[in-house]
Amino acid sequence: MQILFVHPNFPAQLGPIASWLARTGRAECVFVSANARGERDGVRCIQARPRGGATPATHHCSRTFENAVWSAHAVFEACRADPRLRPDLIVGHSGFGTTAMLPELYPAPIVSLLEYYYHPHGADMDFRPEYPPREIDFLRARMRNAMILLDLEACAAGYSPTRWQKGLFPEAYRPRIEVIHDGVDMELWRRRPTHRRIGGEVIPESTRIVTYVSRGLEAMRGFDIFVRVASRVAASISDVIFVVVGEDRVFYGGDRRHTGGKSFRAHVLESERPDLSKFRFLGRVPPEELARLFSLSDLHIYLTVPFVLSWSLLDALACECTVLASGTPPVLEVVRDGENGLLAGFHDVEALAGRAGEVLRDPAAFARLGRRGRELVAADHATDVTFPRLWSLFERVAAR
Repeated sequence: MQILFVHPNFPAQLGPIASWLARTGRAECVFVSANARGERDGVRCIQARPRGGATPATHHCSRTFENAVWSAHAVFEACRADPRLRPDLIVGHSGFGTTAMLPELYPAPIVSLLEYYYHPHGADMDFRPEYPPREIDFLRARMRNAMILLDLEACAAGYSPTRWQKGLFPEAYRPRIEVIHDGVDMELWRRRPTHRRIGGEVIPESTRIVTYVSRGLEAMRGFDIFVRVASRVAASISDVIFVVVGEDRVFYGGDRRHTGGKSFRAHVLESERPDLSKFRFLGRVPPEELARLFSLSDLHIYLTVPFVLSWSLLDALACECTVLASGTPPVLEVVRDGENGLLAGFHDVEALAGRAGEVLRDPAAFARLGRRGRELVAADHATDVTFPRLWSLFERVAAR
């Protein structure tokens, strides 16, 4: 079977399953993206770069669709130019214009990774009243689903990483959507013996280490809440450091409208004025280094508005971190309070700080939560579990 995977980036969510299928001889896998060519991990990669996109003159509400159309056309042209492509199945990440035009080239059925369906109310957009969106942003949220709806009409089946994310999609399409996570590499993400060194700094055994990881330091992932919690914890526990992994960028939302043009990190540090001697900002780090950091962590704090579940939460659980998380969807599907982690309200800084203090005063008393966290990930989210589920879905769709 030849499977064509399409995503704006390689490897992203689809690269690992494509490599696994190629490595195990189950399928010939081809991957179209904007950033990879040649062979990668047994997968033949084709580059497709859009030649245009939205401009300042494009209506604010249609820019996402405009970009997706240019992307779809680039994928179409790249595939048409490759005579070796005769896919039996097409798998694409919905919303980016990955597969929208491919039915004109191939009769193959399509499976869509359906990660998120936008809602102007009741999900991420209006969860933080202190950072209100503009009226045009609410209108744009309705329009952002245009390409996703085209994908839903075209695909034979789809899958979402969590039940909550699946539940965001229109009811008429849900019977065709299965809940399957991308998968966690349990060999990479495991607690391991490591030197107590962060960067070039040796951390004394007596110092408690709190970790926070986010792709970008932004409001959607509660960076400002984390800093407030850290300040309260540091006031009661002197020998503690807070290690922050993430880029000084905003990937989601309109934070800069509320910061006077500064980065959200700069805005938060300026307004909250925490003791920066307690913080270590590492920027973006490679997976192996992050796994070593998780292995040092006495407490990992994960905060998010109701939005796509971050890989970092499951990676931290797989590394047996004691996790303190916001009790928001879809976190509630993974973290069970007192069983495999701890929960508190996203906005409840006092409760978050109080629970963090309890853990840091006696980390060993909470170590069982981390062990249970790894057990949960191994049972439901490990690649050994999710990859066979995805392959079963692909086989069933291709056989129709």
